[in-house]
Amino acid sequence: MTNMPKTSARLLSLLSLLQARRDWPGALLAERLDVSPRTVRRDVGRLRELGYPIVTTKGPDGGYRLGAGTRLPPLLFDDEQAVALAVALQIATTAGAGIEEAAARALNTVRQVMPARLRHRIDTFQVTAVERSAAPRVDSGVLMAISGAVHAREVLRFDYATAAPSAAGELATTAPRRVEPHHLVTWGGRWYLVAWDLDRDDWRTFRADRITPRTPNGPRFTPRELPAGVTTFVASRFSGSDSSGGWPCRGEVILHLPGTEVSPFIRDGVVEHVGPDRCRLILGSWSWAALATAIGRFDADIEVVGPIELKDAFAHLAHRYSNAAASGSSTLTPPTSQ
Repeated sequence: MTNMPKTSARLLSLLSLLQARRDWPGALLAERLDVSPRTVRRDVGRLRELGYPIVTTKGPDGGYRLGAGTRLPPLLFDDEQAVALAVALQIATTAGAGIEEAAARALNTVRQVMPARLRHRIDTFQVTAVERSAAPRVDSGVLMAISGAVHAREVLRFDYATAAPSAAGELATTAPRRVEPHHLVTWGGRWYLVAWDLDRDDWRTFRADRITPRTPNGPRFTPRELPAGVTTFVASRFSGSDSSGGWPCRGEVILHLPGTEVSPFIRDGVVEHVGPDRCRLILGSWSWAALATAIGRFDADIEVVGPIELKDAFAHLAHRYSNAAASGSSTLTPPTSQ
């Protein structure tokens, strides 16, 4: 038998192997570590003293399994896992999930025990959260309660705050809601619950920061299928389109602009080259007026191909804009100095 590595190094090697697969026959562990089965048993005992819940498995071979513990023992990561953990913790400090302070502390703890080469790698990764608005923070306990109900497939009961505040500045709550929770998602810096509303017999999305869970949860349920995948469903709900991802209003026009000047600003439409200074645009929106406005922003001549509803929307907007231009004084008076 070759020389044994030092005990500490051997323990780390043993722990790494136990984390790599569910069950390990004792003889195979001894072979991998190049030690005797007796040494493996002794090293397993040392790891248990350090807090690792290693279970002895019975059977013809006998062996060991790293189980779930009641407290968090020291962990072992390879270089890539350590960097991934540090990056994830840094992103978590900007997630708005009510865990920012804990994530920052955990990141500092992980960084302190890293070798210098890894600390340098994660120190070069800096994340700055730029928010379009002051998105409300969600209590991490609320997120855990929602995700727990999603995982357990249990009816979730909660109070839900309305958007309009009361005269005292507090958000009023609706009657208690009963839903079959389907997914917990993030969108635009906010957390949402996608669920089947049992009282309204339809799919709904709820802002997590307005949810106050009630306990206990309701009975278990068999999950329903969303009309589309969760990504398509959520995107369609927030864009105003139907659950299949299609827009309720869709039109076609010829724009007197090169397609290369239009396509960079079209997210989910179709731009087709027609000529050196003309392109065909097929676009959708949640209303005909909104579609006409979206097309008009290109500040170019427009030929409406169809449908008639889009033509009517352009006519309606033209009348509205004409009235706006004619109203009030046509001469701007500079403000008087104070």
